[in-house]
Amino acid sequence: MSAQLLIINPNTNSSVSNTLQAIAAKYSGEQCAVRIQTARLGMSYISDEVSFAIAGHALLDAFAFDQSLPGVAKPDAVLIGCFGDPGLLALRQLCDAPVLGLAQASMQAAHARGRFAVITGGQAWVPMLARLVAQLALDDKLAGIYAVDKTGAQLAADPAGAVRELTQLCESALKLDSGLQTILLGGAALGGLAQSIEALLEDRGFRGVKVLDSVATSAQIAIGQAIAFARSRTNSVPNPAPAKNSAPMQVVGLSPQLQTLLSPS
Repeated sequence: MSAQLLIINPNTNSSVSNTLQAIAAKYSGEQCAVRIQTARLGMSYISDEVSFAIAGHALLDAFAFDQSLPGVAKPDAVLIGCFGDPGLLALRQLCDAPVLGLAQASMQAAHARGRFAVITGGQAWVPMLARLVAQLALDDKLAGIYAVDKTGAQLAADPAGAVRELTQLCESALKLDSGLQTILLGGAALGGLAQSIEALLEDRGFRGVKVLDSVATSAQIAIGQAIAFARSRTNSVPNPAPAKNSAPMQVVGLSPQLQTLLSPS
């Protein structure tokens, strides 16, 4: 049986879900099946602190809904399809399989390559991502976090224009820091643009700089972890159960699926 990777898009935009699934499918092969759940509540795009907070609830609800479907296999890994990882720690508490965030996984990969910068869409993300980088203790190699004014959703609506605008921002970052080795293109809606941007940068004289796609990078890591976890299940290697709140709690206003997931068994 193939390993099972569940990708959760914590916004309600189905086009983002399609991008996430299409990119992950390029790397899954026969060893891993990929399925996606799109948020059933919340914002069409996560672009600020408010939509980010709501996305954490939407993430848990989507996971609960997925697990309530008849005949659906338990995931061997879960990837949160938002460059910001809303609800990451909460979902880890509810899921016994590895849970990865698009930002955490790809930023750790960029950090491993040396000095890196993050390029994304939407100015509100700059302080939010700076906070996350510091929490992950990756700021020792961070050259900077840069954003165009357009949100990821606006950039995704015009891919050719997005490539031009993001390439220009990458050039500015490279001119500010000659030691920059890696540029991480962050955002689910920007998946698939990194290769074109890297080619343009090379044409303009910036050779040897790697542009990482946060979606492709994270998907490959998540697929590897799903395959490894599936093998551990097969080989009966014990995995510690996630710590849950065992105290009785009153739950009001949540979906039936999420209420069932949160109810003590």
